[in-house]
Amino acid sequence: MNSIRSTAISGLNAATLQLDTASHNVANAQTPGFRRQQVAQQARAGGGVDASVVTSPVEGSDLAADVVQEKVALYTFKANMAAFRTEHEMLGSLLDVRA
Repeated sequence: MNSIRSTAISGLNAATLQLDTASHNVANAQTPGFRRQQVAQQARAGGGVDASVVTSPVEGSDLAADVVQEKVALYTFKANMAAFRTEHEMLGSLLDVRA
């Protein structure tokens, strides 16, 4: 089983990749022949997520979906950062009790 920290870090990395991909899509929406990129996520055994970028088989952009994806990535990042911070505080409290 992965620690809360490694689970949160994998979520932070996935959220960062989502934000990068959505930003890439917005920046290239007017490029002729452009194919959107999306992030595929797969749950890890024991906790966490693996994320990879896949390219759409069809040309075209979807700016509305990309703006929504940027917002989702922001909130995903915040949630994983909160988990990371909570784990850090719990370890600090545990060390205070043991000391």
